[in-house]
Amino acid sequence: MRIETEQNPYFCSMLSINNLSYYIGGRALYENASLHIKPKDKIGLVGLNGTGKSTLLKIINGDYQPSNGEIQKAKDCTIGFLNQDLLSYQSEDSILDVALEAFKETLNLQEEIEAVLKQMETDYSDEIINRLAQLQDRFEANEGYTIKAKAEEVLEGIGFSTPDLKRPLKTFSGGWRMRVMLAKLLLEKPSLLMLDEPTNHLDLPSIQWVENYLKTYEGAVVVVSHDQTFLNNCIDTTVEVSRQSLTTYAGNYSFYKSEKAEREEIQQNAFENQQKMIKDTERFIERFRAKASKSNQVQSRVKALGRMDRVDEVINDNISVNFKFKFSKQSGRDVITLEDVSKAYGDLTILKNTTARIERGDKIALIGANGKGKSTVLRIIDGTEPIKGERKEGYNVIKSFFAQHQLEALNVNNEILQEMVQAGSDKTETELRNVLGCFLFTNDDAFKKIKVLSGGEKSRVALAKTLISEANFLLLDEPTNHLDMQSVNILIQALQQYEGTFLTVSHDRHFIKGVANKIWYIENHEIKEYLGTYEEYEAWSAKQTPQAAVSAKKEKVAKPKVPKTDTEFSQLSKALKGKKKEVSDMELIIMELEEQKGKIESQLADPKVFEDQDKLASLNDNYQKLITKEKKFTADWEKLLEEVEELEMELSE
Repeated sequence: MRIETEQNPYFCSMLSINNLSYYIGGRALYENASLHIKPKDKIGLVGLNGTGKSTLLKIINGDYQPSNGEIQKAKDCTIGFLNQDLLSYQSEDSILDVALEAFKETLNLQEEIEAVLKQMETDYSDEIINRLAQLQDRFEANEGYTIKAKAEEVLEGIGFSTPDLKRPLKTFSGGWRMRVMLAKLLLEKPSLLMLDEPTNHLDLPSIQWVENYLKTYEGAVVVVSHDQTFLNNCIDTTVEVSRQSLTTYAGNYSFYKSEKAEREEIQQNAFENQQKMIKDTERFIERFRAKASKSNQVQSRVKALGRMDRVDEVINDNISVNFKFKFSKQSGRDVITLEDVSKAYGDLTILKNTTARIERGDKIALIGANGKGKSTVLRIIDGTEPIKGERKEGYNVIKSFFAQHQLEALNVNNEILQEMVQAGSDKTETELRNVLGCFLFTNDDAFKKIKVLSGGEKSRVALAKTLISEANFLLLDEPTNHLDMQSVNILIQALQQYEGTFLTVSHDRHFIKGVANKIWYIENHEIKEYLGTYEEYEAWSAKQTPQAAVSAKKEKVAKPKVPKTDTEFSQLSKALKGKKKEVSDMELIIMELEEQKGKIESQLADPKVFEDQDKLASLNDNYQKLITKEKKFTADWEKLLEEVEELEMELSE
């Protein structure tokens, strides 16, 4: 039942959900759930897949009717809803015209003004002149002269180029059409903006633009998203959908995780204490049930048990997984090397004379805006994209490539377990089922047909197939698409335990922060590399302001290049060669220290060692010495690398 009401003293929320129940078949998705949304609230709706987050948005929007309960809405409350159903929307109009539909009233005024102006070609009466003045006043009050500029700003903010704005909507793919609908919705500025997975079709710069837009949005926002960083940056309240109810946490996603952990610890302690009391009571009842002298006490305890409000046991949604990767072969030190590589599609240049190198153990995230060529670079690295230049593949490199098109490559008539068996690994059925368990396919789930799986479930199967291969080099194109938060965290844990090398394209910053030790980005048609984590890259990137670029340019002007003599060039080359030899020798020493540490770690893992205290103390002492040595040599190695870089720069000048 839906009730619309004007604001009054007892109705302070803009929208209020009271005792909501909603059933699908005989299953309760919600049972007496309540939520109050106030003006300017920024709410993130979170929970496991299938708990009803998107359904709740559709109930609020009026697409579904609740089984019981009521939704009270303020009279002046307008709702804007972005959902995946809009992917199918088509139009012959340009995307700019589609976005401008957000200003219907203003566009109608513009048409009326044009009609009046035409009428004035033959009619100069006071009535017509007054009519024109009134329309122009209303048009100006609606900021009609700025609506085109506003629409262009929003469209370009979410990734469209200026020439794109004149193209018909129907010429864009579904993901880009969804961006247009998002732009239209943002321009409409409803008092309640509801967004269902808005980052699904956005690249990283566009996501950051939307974050900044939502932070200062004048109305209320309710967003469903699996992007944890996005939620942290643009919400101030988290509402968890769990056990048919809605639980509110007064903070962003990180606050929610911390607060939930504290609540669950208290709840679990209360559960355990109550269970102990119940068992003690039941033992008392059983022991004295037959004794007449204790009958009153027994009956009292029986009634107390019947009246007791039971505390639920905590269900832990945070799954820790342990993947056992095995390689039949380990790759050489150099995995892939690109030298003077160029790639273009007609007039569109992706790469021009670029050089890049991937070494064993690299965990690289390739980031940037759509259209820069990230997926093309993945195919170049894979060796499946024609190029100008040279691509060298290292010794014993075994690749495995995950991309979204591989979801369609799954055999829809296979059961999940059959599909895993056909992946070509030597794992037993028990091992395969353990892997599937890590990806949330438990018990009889393994026998589900691929054709009945959702997009997210298919993605998990394809990822599991990629990870069970004996590949020592993984290429992952947007692996977190279609995954919920729990599945993303599982993938992060898996890749943290992966001892091989990988290159991933992703716009999920939480994922990148969890797995990458190097960042690649494409700039001026070249692959640029940042040696560090994504958080370090963000801090570094923030300092690369236009002013810094101007200063650098001035410095170059102030210090003109002086041609080097042959003797100077020869000396620098000799010094560079010597430094590179020192770097190589240092790396061998560090690898030897790591190997020695590994041997001691294996010994320390043996329970028998703990029975011999002298041997245990000796092993611990040696282990600490190795750690100290490794730190010293690693620091020296990093210093040498800086010296090599300085010499290379000096030689290039």
